[in-house]
Amino acid sequence: MLSSWLIWAVGGVVILAAGFGVALVPRLRARASGREVAWSTARAAIESAAVSRDACADPPAAAEEALARAEAIAANGGGARAARTATEHARRADRLWRRAAGE
Repeated sequence: MLSSWLIWAVGGVVILAAGFGVALVPRLRARASGREVAWSTARAAIESAAVSRDACADPPAAAEEALARAEAIAANGGGARAARTATEHARRADRLWRRAAGE
């Protein structure tokens, strides 16, 4: 009698752990995917800003500072929030260089 209760208890624990796993694994994968997409966007924005910098004859200091911040954030890495911040700085630098170049 005691062994059947032990089997039921172990089975319940296994089912509970499987339930948590089913709920947790997709969330972790989605978070990782979101982080990868955010960093990909940040790297693309930094590259775009660098191209705009190279095309600008008279670069504004604010744009240089914004790109330097974006590159520093990218060098340090981090999560999706850091990637979004780096993207914002890079896009700001890109806008400033485009405006200075007259585009």
